[in-house]
Amino acid sequence: MDAFAILLATHDSYIKLLGVSTVHGNASLAQTTENAGSILTALGAQHHIPYYAGAAKPFCRKAVHAPNIHGNTGLDGTDLLPEASVGPVENGNAIFAMREALVAEAAGKPWLVATGALTNVALLFATFPEVAEHIRGLSIMGGAIGNGYTDAPLGQVRGEGERLGNHTPWAEFNIYCDPEAAQSIFSNPVLTPKTTLIPLDLTHQVLATEAVQYKLCHGPSDSAGKQPSDVRQMFNDLLVFFAHTYADVLGISKGPPLHDPLAVAVILYDEHYDELAFDDRDGERWDVHVVTDGLHSENDHERGQLGRTVISKSKEKGVGVRIPRGLDVEQFWDIVEDCLQSADRWLLRKSSY
Repeated sequence: MDAFAILLATHDSYIKLLGVSTVHGNASLAQTTENAGSILTALGAQHHIPYYAGAAKPFCRKAVHAPNIHGNTGLDGTDLLPEASVGPVENGNAIFAMREALVAEAAGKPWLVATGALTNVALLFATFPEVAEHIRGLSIMGGAIGNGYTDAPLGQVRGEGERLGNHTPWAEFNIYCDPEAAQSIFSNPVLTPKTTLIPLDLTHQVLATEAVQYKLCHGPSDSAGKQPSDVRQMFNDLLVFFAHTYADVLGISKGPPLHDPLAVAVILYDEHYDELAFDDRDGERWDVHVVTDGLHSENDHERGQLGRTVISKSKEKGVGVRIPRGLDVEQFWDIVEDCLQSADRWLLRKSSY
């Protein structure tokens, strides 16, 4: 969920969020941009984190959305989401803004994190190829490997059986939205050694069970029984809604996976290993190919395996995309809880001004 990714990016003490760009995906660009402003406002970050409206559609396809998973707004489930008190940067170009923010940082220092369709990111590197040399890393939530890559359940649909993807039998939604953009990134020889891919095979290991939902809603054990803060209740509402839709659509009933914040958490693994451990089998690297044949269609024959991520072991050491197979799940939930505590403290201070 993008909302939890923004929570980590704004309230983890090791991360300095430079800005947010929105993109077509769960809902229309106008709606995802409105959602970003609302989440930044809910977290008290609206005045110091700029956000920009990015691409409204893929490279060469019509936009597709996911109302069956995230509702018509792309962020259904709560009435505690505030209206954005600060709008997106007017007349701002998201691609140029991304370039300016990244190159303003020291070479080899900044990260770019993608938690939606990859159109903005692909346009950035196509327009400003020097940025690929400048960044430290690119973390992408997307794709599904299958074939026993991990033991996480990838889901099943009534009448269809088990599947790889969460949008089609073969494809994860973010990659499916703009497969050409994804392929342009995974075929960039400068980017691939810097890229970490967080697929469903990993995110489906991180399920927000009822016990996790309770912990995140109520906070530390000495807070049990107390009324949760508005920001905690809001995130809990979003989790509960996502849990119901993910169970109904994909048959995963233990709890919803928290996809997007894992892409942010990769920075903690890379920069501060003690904060969160990912298992990449001591440097295992992969070549990634995205299937671009097929149409955005509800018809299986027309769609084929469009958006599928196919991997093969990289032949050269240190070359290729990192695709972790596991992580310390309890450690991850502790980080999310720490960020919620930070948000609570920050919002309490702001309310006393």
